[in-house]
Amino acid sequence: MKIVLLEGLGVAKEIIDGHAAKLAGMGHSLTVYDKNTDASVQLERSQDADVIMIANMPLAKSVVEQAAGLKFIDVAFTGVDHIPVEAAKARGIAVSNASGYATQAVAELCICFMIELLRKVPQAQAKCRASQGKEGLEYRLLSGKTVGIVGCGAIGKRTAALCKAIGAHVIGFNRSKVTDPAIEEQVSLEELLQRSDIVSLHTPLTPATKGMISTKQLTLMKPTAYLINTARGGVVDQDALAAALLKGQIAGAALDVFYEEPPLPANHPLLCVPNTIVTPHMAFSSVESMEARCEIVFENLYSWLDGKQLNVIC
Repeated sequence: MKIVLLEGLGVAKEIIDGHAAKLAGMGHSLTVYDKNTDASVQLERSQDADVIMIANMPLAKSVVEQAAGLKFIDVAFTGVDHIPVEAAKARGIAVSNASGYATQAVAELCICFMIELLRKVPQAQAKCRASQGKEGLEYRLLSGKTVGIVGCGAIGKRTAALCKAIGAHVIGFNRSKVTDPAIEEQVSLEELLQRSDIVSLHTPLTPATKGMISTKQLTLMKPTAYLINTARGGVVDQDALAAALLKGQIAGAALDVFYEEPPLPANHPLLCVPNTIVTPHMAFSSVESMEARCEIVFENLYSWLDGKQLNVIC
């Protein structure tokens, strides 16, 4: 089998070299490329591949449609909305993901965001750097607050557990029944938005969740509440959120994801609003999670080569 890795996995070269040597010993080849989003380049690199390995770089639909020998797409990421899954299904190409590798990493950043927003860390830092004191800002605790978890999958549940450990009251919205000791109540989305001091989004991006937080939903939130999005940018209407923040309709937001992958243009609406923490889609990224991701994606590969598909998307 010819296997192509179309972008780096964020781990030491020695780890990839070790897997390449193991695959060579099994009679397969692994070719590693630097990231390139150009569809023609991706197709050239994948034209005679049996397996494509990729992380969160968008994979061109033309690759899936025209790479004649392609049999398996091994995605080193939890979400697969950057992969033309329907085109893969149409050709009978298997797709697996790397679910679970970043659960702790994303949950920890959510807690970081919550505390930074409540304790006004960005504003306090600005005052300190301007040779000012702490006066003039109101600082609050996460303990005792109501945290609303929207999407109670693995990451939502882990975030809920960390919130509960700190002393928050956790409520959840999920389309199916949730049984989890950290999620104390399961409520409608409307009730969650109305009651929560912090709303944390953990849903995949699907036709049903696209734009699920827009003007109507933001008006339900408390003026003292905060919105956190580490899920997918498209879950939130960016313009509606920017307008709400400019009006002071909600107290603030922390965002790790946007419609497009960072780097963002300087005039992006969510870079120009107050009381907002922005990070460049790094919630999943840590040394530990990158190594875990690499192990999962190669285990997917070895298992598929052995005739058993793991972490099945299609």
